[in-house]
Amino acid sequence: MIRKFKTNLRCEACVNSIRPVLDAAAGIKSWRADVSVPDKLLTLEGEDILRERVAELLAQAGYRVLDELPTEPPATPTHHEPPEEKTSYFPLALIVAYILGVVALVEVTAGEFDATRAMMNFMAGFFLVFSFFKLLNVSAFADSYQMYDLIAARSRPYALAYPFIELALGVAYLLRIEPTATNAVTLVIMLIGTAGVLRTILARRKVKCACLGAVFNLPMSYVTLAEDGLMALMAAGMLVMG
Repeated sequence: MIRKFKTNLRCEACVNSIRPVLDAAAGIKSWRADVSVPDKLLTLEGEDILRERVAELLAQAGYRVLDELPTEPPATPTHHEPPEEKTSYFPLALIVAYILGVVALVEVTAGEFDATRAMMNFMAGFFLVFSFFKLLNVSAFADSYQMYDLIAARSRPYALAYPFIELALGVAYLLRIEPTATNAVTLVIMLIGTAGVLRTILARRKVKCACLGAVFNLPMSYVTLAEDGLMALMAAGMLVMG
């Protein structure tokens, strides 16, 4: 048991005067006095160290216990893990909602709904917006993308080039450049991406989704799988419709 007391000790001479009393006291294993601090701290370790008994011992040398101080447990080295970054699908949902809103406004302005036009505009918005977030930190995106994509895992250059591929696809959809070739490339890329995501999910690996680059912390899940699968499905649909 360790107890700490505030005393009226003043200097080392005072400490020396109480030394014989405390050294001879039964039950006190060790003690120390620190007169350099304002509380003139007296710390004792042992059994049956009650305030009344300590006061009696100090009184024998002409000193007093002024107060008993709380004893803090000895500090032990601890390993502090960095706080886990919060994960949320809200940014992804908000971005998709914005793209869908713009597509809907275009269709309303056109006066009639055209499925091919709507899908191409959605694909354009999707690739342009998502490539923007990836391009904010291409290297960090590539680090995450290589964790699960089948091609990126084997080719760092492909991982680094992927944001630019998405940017090119977005421009191609927006300007209607070679729609058949654009849809074919998109279908292949999205199918490969879907396979990589599915493999990661089935392996129960905790991996950060790189769809929004390194800006947001999105967990890899079936939401990512649905995202890639939907893009592949729309590309396939437009190829079929010609």
